[in-house]
Amino acid sequence: MRTIVPWANESPQSPAAVLHYNLMKLIFDARYIRTDFHDGISRYSTELANALADNLSITFLVCSKKQLHFLPKDAPYILFHAPTSWREPFSALLLNRHRPDVVFSPMQTIGSFGRHFKLILTLHDLIYYRHRTPPRNLPWVVRIGWRLFHMSYLPQRLLLDAADVVATVSETSKQDILAHKLTKRPIIVVPNAPQQLAALVGKDIVRTHSTNLVYMGSFMRYKNVETLIAGMAFLPGYTLHLLSRIRPARQNALAKRMPKEATAVFHNGVTDTQYAELLADNALLVSASLDEGYGLPLAESLAMGVPAIVSNIEIFHEVAGPGALYFPADDPHLFAAAVQRAADPAIYTELSTKGNAYIQSFSWKASAKVLQITVQTIARRS
Repeated sequence: MRTIVPWANESPQSPAAVLHYNLMKLIFDARYIRTDFHDGISRYSTELANALADNLSITFLVCSKKQLHFLPKDAPYILFHAPTSWREPFSALLLNRHRPDVVFSPMQTIGSFGRHFKLILTLHDLIYYRHRTPPRNLPWVVRIGWRLFHMSYLPQRLLLDAADVVATVSETSKQDILAHKLTKRPIIVVPNAPQQLAALVGKDIVRTHSTNLVYMGSFMRYKNVETLIAGMAFLPGYTLHLLSRIRPARQNALAKRMPKEATAVFHNGVTDTQYAELLADNALLVSASLDEGYGLPLAESLAMGVPAIVSNIEIFHEVAGPGALYFPADDPHLFAAAVQRAADPAIYTELSTKGNAYIQSFSWKASAKVLQITVQTIARRS
C-alpha cells in the first residue's frame, strides 16, 4: 500500500524548518481513549498517539488522568473537559491559551470557532448517515443530537471546512467523503492498523486445524449476524464464537434464530488474550456485515495468519485483500460454502500466507508518518 499525502512532492526541509518542527507545539486530542476497554476510536487514538510520539513532541489533551496510562510515560498533558461537555463548541477559545501550533483530533466535533492554530480533524467513515442509531453508552441528550446531526450533510460540511486538513482511515472512506462533497479541505488517509495479537499467546502456538468461526463486532442490525447464524445450519461440526458484549434481549432474539443442529457460544465480551487464543488455533474470522467503517478485526486476524470469510463489500476488500474469501452478505448458503472451501488445507495456507503479507503494509508507524508529515507541513504555512 503506497501512502500518499497532498504535499508529498514538496522540496526537502531546510535546517530552519527542522528547527521550527522541533520547537513546534502539537496538541493531540486523547479524550476518546477509554479506560475500561478499547472501542475502535479509543484504540485508534492510543496506537496513533504512541507511534506519533516516537518522532514528535506532543502535549496530550485528556479529560481523565486515567487516560495517561495509555500514553507515553511522563508526556505533557492538559486536563480538559469531556468531548460531551457543553464547553466543546468553545474548545478552540480555551486551547488558544496554550498557544499550540497544530491541534489534531481523532474526531471531527472539537470546537474550532476563534482558533489561532492549525487544525486537523478526523472523519472515520460515513456509516452513521446510513445507520443512524447512536452508541448506547452516550447520554440521552447526546444521542438525540447525534440523530439530528446525521439527518443532513450540512453540519458535517461546516465542521470539516473549519479545519485545515481532514483525515480519514481508509481510501474507501476518502472516496465516500469526496462523493458526498463533505469538504473543500485536503484529505489524508491515516489508516487503522492491527494490534499484534500473536504476542498475547506466545511465540510457540500449536496450530491444529480447528472448526472455530470467530465473529468480533457489535450486534447492530447492519452487522447482519443473522446470516452467520442461518449459515450454521449447513456447517455441522463448526462452532460459531460471538465474542462481543451483547444486550440480553438481543442475545435471546438471535438465539431463537439459531438452527437446532448448530453450535454457537455467546461470550459476552472477551479479553484481547482470549480473542487471540480463539484465533490462534487455525480458526476463521467471519463477518456478514452489510456496511463497515473499516473492519479492524479482519486486519487483526490476517496479522495472525488467520484467513477471513466476509461479505463482499468494498471496505473489506481494501482491508483484507487476498487474505479473505468473499460472499454475498444476504446468502447463508454461500457463506457456508466459503467456510467449507477454506477447510481445504491448501486454500487455508494460501489465504493465510497472502493475507499476512498484504496486511504488513498497514502499520501504526506508517500511519503516524503520514500524520507527522501533515502536521509539519501545515505548521510552517502562514
